[in-house]
Amino acid sequence: MDIFAFPPLTLLLDGAYNALLSLSHLVEPLAGGNAAALAVVLVTVLVRTLLIPVGVSQAKAEQMRARIAPKLRELQKRHGKNAERLQRETLALYKAENASPLAGCLPLIVQGAVVGILYTLFLRPEIAGHANELLTHDLFGAPLGTSLLHAISGRLDAATALVWAVVLVLILIVAEITRRLFRPQVPAEGPLASPGMLGMLNALHYLTAVFAVFVPLAAALYLVVTVSWTLVQRALLRRRYPLPIS
Repeated sequence: MDIFAFPPLTLLLDGAYNALLSLSHLVEPLAGGNAAALAVVLVTVLVRTLLIPVGVSQAKAEQMRARIAPKLRELQKRHGKNAERLQRETLALYKAENASPLAGCLPLIVQGAVVGILYTLFLRPEIAGHANELLTHDLFGAPLGTSLLHAISGRLDAATALVWAVVLVLILIVAEITRRLFRPQVPAEGPLASPGMLGMLNALHYLTAVFAVFVPLAAALYLVVTVSWTLVQRALLRRRYPLPIS
């Protein structure tokens, strides 16, 4: 079943297509054959700029979660064997702290939607019944509509391999810096403190690089810009909203 055959989603996809294509035509005198790639970068910057207020809320939510973490652990010790009581007491704690367990989730939802739209725009040969012109664009010779996995399964030329290598290396560098600067806040004792669990939490930073292999290059460009933006923004907001020292 094609969900984009549903008229509202068809209009949404066609609107996104026309907007991105118009932006690529606008920057073409500056970027030449890489205009569509630059358009994707500019769209990413626009989305992240609009999400700055939400990013501030996310930093506040992270600070709040770190502040009430000891109280949550105490509730788990007291009511760990009574799931219903634990849930009730946890919700009461969030209410008393004027907080929400879902605080800070909006950026993930919005960015997931944007990646999904970019993935679709650079995957479908037709958009709303007309040929998809975006699939004719590339970045320094690497097709924007081709994933690394698809390129490897076909014939991987030098230009495509080089572009993808740069993209993945950038994502991995940002992931490593993020891992070092923002180590997971876990209790000194308990299952989360085990070496295996800590290793798994650290490995989560590199999931973006794994995900990038399976999406078109255009969506991977979005990921490069957004993880870099997230790192810088999070570092700045951490100074403004530091976590309590345990």
